[in-house]
Amino acid sequence: MVEHALVSLSAVVILGIAAQWLGWRVRIPSILLLLVFGIVAGPILGWIHPGELLGSLLYPVVSLAVAVILFEGGLSLSVKEFRAIGGVVAWLVTLGAGITWVIGTLAAHWILGLDWSLAILLGAVLVVTGPTVIGPMLRFIRPTGQSGAILKWEGIVIDPIGAMLAVLVFQVTAYSGAEHGMVVATGVLKTVAFGTLVGLLGALILGLCLKRDLIPDSLQNPVAVMFVVAVFTGANLLQSESGLLAVTIMGFAMANQKAVPIHHIVEFKENLRVLLIAGVFILLAAHLKPSDLDQIGVASFAFFLVLVFIARPAAVFASTLGSKLSFREKLFISWMAPRGIVAAAVASVFALRMEEVGLANADVLVPQTFFVIIGTVALYGLTAPLVARRLGLAKAEPQGVLFLGGRFWVREMAKVLLDEGYPVMLVDNSQHNVSAARMAGIPAFYASIFSDTVLDRVEISGIGKLMAMTSNDDVNSLAALHFAPLFGRAQAYQLMPEDEKQLAAHSRHLRGRFLFGKDMTHAALTRWFTDEAVVKKTRLSEEFGFEELKAQYGQVQPLFLITEEGALQVFTVEGTIKPQIGQTLISLVLAQPEPEPEPEELAAAAAQATP
Repeated sequence: MVEHALVSLSAVVILGIAAQWLGWRVRIPSILLLLVFGIVAGPILGWIHPGELLGSLLYPVVSLAVAVILFEGGLSLSVKEFRAIGGVVAWLVTLGAGITWVIGTLAAHWILGLDWSLAILLGAVLVVTGPTVIGPMLRFIRPTGQSGAILKWEGIVIDPIGAMLAVLVFQVTAYSGAEHGMVVATGVLKTVAFGTLVGLLGALILGLCLKRDLIPDSLQNPVAVMFVVAVFTGANLLQSESGLLAVTIMGFAMANQKAVPIHHIVEFKENLRVLLIAGVFILLAAHLKPSDLDQIGVASFAFFLVLVFIARPAAVFASTLGSKLSFREKLFISWMAPRGIVAAAVASVFALRMEEVGLANADVLVPQTFFVIIGTVALYGLTAPLVARRLGLAKAEPQGVLFLGGRFWVREMAKVLLDEGYPVMLVDNSQHNVSAARMAGIPAFYASIFSDTVLDRVEISGIGKLMAMTSNDDVNSLAALHFAPLFGRAQAYQLMPEDEKQLAAHSRHLRGRFLFGKDMTHAALTRWFTDEAVVKKTRLSEEFGFEELKAQYGQVQPLFLITEEGALQVFTVEGTIKPQIGQTLISLVLAQPEPEPEPEELAAAAAQATP
């Protein structure tokens, strides 16, 4: 038994992390692979039996994991962002949720054949979307405009609302009596009140402890987890199912306070979220029984199609009526409603509770919910990037460059790329450099690259690379580290440090990739341009290749390479890029002065010019 438990736990970890890594490699939603792996390892092959492995601890463990995930989601919510999109989000999580609930309920009754009580509960469970799915999708798609921020807010805010709604429906369904109308109304108010108060109290106490240095740096992340668990459990003890709202409020409050920095806590929670999502989805999918799979049929597909093509568009267009969103943005939001971990957890928990109180057909709730989760994740995950590109809201593998620093030679590089059709954006805290860039027709923004609002105010559509090119090596390293999660570590570049001591101090995981060549520091590039170097574009051919270019100019430093497919590659010190015939090389060359004419040549020219 001990060996079997060890193997099962190991399988959960291995399959969970492997699914996320494989999803990244093949560019499909990792949640989809997690569910597939869990179903294969559980009801199909019988490798993992979560009920036997964890027993009565299964759902408490799942609930705590969901609490941590929602707290991490709350940490990503900004008040300034909400001011621009708050009206649309508020309508989506109220009117939109109501429309989804009604249509889902009707479809569950008329298509799946469920009785009204169970249909109402299933409709309530499927109101929630999936922030654990939407977040990775949005980071991959990077849509323009406000659609991405609206989807992020909706996914995080709707989860505690949907869970609360499911609880109230369950109470009405499981128990009878006219007095329950007042009980339900009171329950809504108490859930909101206790969830909000406990969440704010937890954020206040944690913030004070951090501000007064009552927690050592080495324990700040574990203590933050302790607060999340305490707030979640405490709120639930005061009012059933108010814990999810409490941890979301706590995360939101911590993210928008200015008293103490919480960047390290955010980073830790992001890493912890990956592990929790991996474990929870594998466990919940593996907990399905083989008989549950028999519940899926033609009616399940019809129910799924109603949710996708009727319920979601109706909810979005009704909620955005009168907003400033374009028709294309509304269409994109209508095509992004994947269900995720909260729907799976809530359905699993309430199916168990319904069986305990003796409600009929409770075993239908879980398989239908998981079918909707798998279907929406697969459909939206595989098609949303294409839909965003067709609607003009995103670009496939953005090739543009965000330049940090605006010296005259940085502007010249940016101008060449801009003329070649690549989006560029220059950010500098020097008003002179920004004004000079704008005079040259280069999009430029006056701000610190580390400002909390720079990404909200700078249009980065089509931009997929960072090039940190200031004279401060530490700023370049911090910028590359700051933007690595957005662009990917492989697309975060910086200039070489000025001396070897600084180079040794820059650990590989704390910096970007070094640009161009080993000697191409900020000072070296400034000297090149002082010596009248120019940025030259060369179309490589059989007659004139890279070697002929070097023979003609002597000193040539490759900067960028444009492939025949239009991909922009950046030269680095690793030297892995090899220019090929048919590609376009953008390089830095020292223009050679014209040779002085010989006296005989001058005399011949003078004689030829004499009439």
